[in-house]
Amino acid sequence: MWWQLIALCLLICLLTLTLPTVAHRCLLRSLQPKRVPHGRQPVELGIPFKSIQSVVLKGPDDADLFAWFIQPDSASLAPVPAVLIMHGWGCNASDMLPAAPALRDAGMAVLVMDARCHGLSDGAAFTSLPRFAEDIDAGLSWLAKQSDVDPDRLAVMGHSVGAGAALLCASRRRDVRAVISLSAFAHPQEVMQRWLTDHHIPMPLLGQWILRHVQQVVGAQFDVIAPVSTVSKIRCPIMIVHGVQDETVPVQDAHRILRASGQSADSLMLVPGGHDLTESLEDGHLQSAIHFMENAFLPGAPIVD
Repeated sequence: MWWQLIALCLLICLLTLTLPTVAHRCLLRSLQPKRVPHGRQPVELGIPFKSIQSVVLKGPDDADLFAWFIQPDSASLAPVPAVLIMHGWGCNASDMLPAAPALRDAGMAVLVMDARCHGLSDGAAFTSLPRFAEDIDAGLSWLAKQSDVDPDRLAVMGHSVGAGAALLCASRRRDVRAVISLSAFAHPQEVMQRWLTDHHIPMPLLGQWILRHVQQVVGAQFDVIAPVSTVSKIRCPIMIVHGVQDETVPVQDAHRILRASGQSADSLMLVPGGHDLTESLEDGHLQSAIHFMENAFLPGAPIVD
């Protein structure tokens, strides 16, 4: 009997040591999105070839970040305002290209980026909302150094995780004049809890451990990086856009972000469509966002202290 007791103790010790490691590796894999190739090129949307630059800029940890830098015809005449566009989880810059032609026609330069682990940008052990925000930060800093860009008229637009990252980045910078959030979730813990439910992972024990461990891995508390928290720290005007048929992120999240922002009801734009919003961007709703940015870029436009 004594050898069975020793074997049981050894087994328990082995499981205690190996299970956290296995779980950690599984979590890293879940934080590593499937990389898909670009589905289209800017010229396919009618943007003149001479106005397009494929650029590689330096991001965190010396990572190479791919982006298309699209300039308006007026860029050669005077520094122009610029908009950085960030995609969502598992997507890439090509998914956000439908917004570029109208922005360019409005006289704005556009930087459409691939986040790390997406598109043509470098990979990493994992990515996350804070890492998306770091990539946006690198892109904005790159834009501010371009001779044909006005560093006092920078805006950022993001979709889904990219929207949460845009809000997080803007809450930390003081040179962003406008933020457009597309399909943002209100709180990452709620997203994780829905994922745990979908995978039939029990919350009381394993689920709680996963939530704590994910926060340790990404290096940030959910409450700190949640859009309902970061939005209140942003000094510039914010437009919150959400599809009324969104089945991935409830439209109620957009209302919660609006309330947390303290901005007027006009800051919320509900549009037809689901989580993607690509069709809504192509159907002309982007003109409202362009008008919003143009007002934010005006001299003397309000900036919250």
